Amino acid sequence: MPFPTHKTSNAADGIVETKNGSHVLRFERYLPHSIEQVWAALTEPEQLVAWLAEADVEPSKGGLVQLRWLNTDEQGKHAVMNAAITQFDPPRLLEYAGDIHGVLRFELQEAAGGCILAFSSTLPAPNTHLALQLAGWHSHLDFLAEALDGKAVDWPHWPLDLWQKHYDRYSQGQKDV
Repeated sequence: MPFPTHKTSNAADGIVETKNGSHVLRFERYLPHSIEQVWAALTEPEQLVAWLAEADVEPSKGGLVQLRWLNTDEQGKHAVMNAAITQFDPPRLLEYAGDIHGVLRFELQEAAGGCILAFSSTLPAPNTHLALQLAGWHSHLDFLAEALDGKAVDWPHWPLDLWQKHYDRYSQGQKDV
């Protein structure tokens, strides 16, 4: 059974598209916050740590980004992404290409009472870890919504059980791609 390539009944779910030798993981979320508030959460280090990772960000095209995830992998190590900003159009578009997690793209569009965030992660194909990636981004985007509402992730006690639910659901659709 392949990964979903269109939205399911759960509008928060990600989809996978495969084209030109890459997998593109896509999520779309409505956030009941202004574009400016969401932009700040995407670009300001003191806000990024509340939902994604500790960060250093040079907010300009060509600027450098370093993300240090505070949740650990199976070996107790923290993932670190070193990236360069490839597209920067405040407060609507942020894209960076990094050494892990590929190209991350955040696009914001105004919507009634808030905004829509279109997020994508582009990774080389083939990739046998797509369920892991989908579950991770799904969780982080959930954390973003919570952070915008004033609730930061407690990283030493982050909700691994919620991530596991997402992973189990996404892995049911995994095939070698």
